[in-house]
Amino acid sequence: MLKIADDMGPVAMETVATRNERSIRTLDAVRELAPRIRAAADEIENGRRLPLDLVREMQRAGVFRMAMPRAWGGPELNLLSQLRVIEALSIADASAGWCAMIGADGGYITAYIDQSVAREMYADIDAVTAVTVAPPGTAVKKGDGFIVNGRWPFASGCQHATWMVGHFVIFDGDSPRLQPDGLPETRFGFLPAKECEILDTWTTNGLRGTGSHDWTVKDRFIPEQRTFNLAAPTLYRKGPLYTLPNLLLYRLSAVGLGIARGAIDDFIALATNKPITFKSPAAGKVMLRDEIYVQCTIAQAEAMVSSARGFVFEAFGDMWNTLMTGDLPSLKQRARARLAMVHASTACTQAVELLYKASGGSSVYAGNPFDRRLRDIQTANQHTVVSLKTWEVTGRVLLGLEPNYGWLF
Repeated sequence: MLKIADDMGPVAMETVATRNERSIRTLDAVRELAPRIRAAADEIENGRRLPLDLVREMQRAGVFRMAMPRAWGGPELNLLSQLRVIEALSIADASAGWCAMIGADGGYITAYIDQSVAREMYADIDAVTAVTVAPPGTAVKKGDGFIVNGRWPFASGCQHATWMVGHFVIFDGDSPRLQPDGLPETRFGFLPAKECEILDTWTTNGLRGTGSHDWTVKDRFIPEQRTFNLAAPTLYRKGPLYTLPNLLLYRLSAVGLGIARGAIDDFIALATNKPITFKSPAAGKVMLRDEIYVQCTIAQAEAMVSSARGFVFEAFGDMWNTLMTGDLPSLKQRARARLAMVHASTACTQAVELLYKASGGSSVYAGNPFDRRLRDIQTANQHTVVSLKTWEVTGRVLLGLEPNYGWLF
């Protein structure tokens, strides 16, 4: 259950025009950066990370400060605006979009620790955060903090992160601390990236440029004030962006939507310029776009991606409107939003698979854009928040049953 801190300051008032101006400015900056990102595709893929100069350009564009509060000088972009920014980056390169999504998490999770502590940690609001969830490490209570040990996978952007955030089971001495429900208490904790060891494990099918390596710490001390329990957090900051603790997870949809939209754009360019190899000599010059199966393919892909995007923005918009009133979205609203997420992931993957098939034999070569798009979206589709279990969880709620997915829901 979310607890509200007593000492939260007032929410700064602003006009809709101001919010829109800030959102448009960030989105325009990202779109201007897109050609630079596309030009770095091979460097991103082969290096298995974002180049540091590109990270700095993304910082200047305001990508990693998207969720930072206005009280700190951040834009505090609403959820739908953040989706558009991540989608635009993912059209250019899936790994750039993914790293933007994860790297901006600091703006969210700093709402659950004391704000004077958080502000000191994030003196630079463009600092990148690498958050990992499972499996949990251990945190043994000592004085005003914890001695922590652990190893975590999937630390996207860890090589250019300032803060690493790990997940720990809390121990008092040799015994795990139990919650009222009888389960062990777990907390997330911030560690300076320079205190953590990155293990080179990210050799994968897709999203290779995210640098989502394992990382580990041994016998490091974390002050308790730099930890929080995301299952039952204390909220230290007002605003609709922070009152639903797992809101940051919903942005994953934007990556798949961007990958699929990029694949559609690539396919249209290919079909317009690629002549048919096998044709009747009497047919003259025939381009790929003149083939009926190609016309059907692009129509199907467009329908899949556009309808999935419409569902995402409709369901997320409904949830956001409720958050704007100061209330939490209902379980049904959350179920529809989660359903929109898993549907978008499924539909976008299917659309890219169709385009890959229709683009012909050249798509099998490494370096071909359809090879990259397919591998990236298949890898993104393996994320736990769009797992097959999501269909069950959302179906339960729509049928009036309780969700069975813990704080991830």
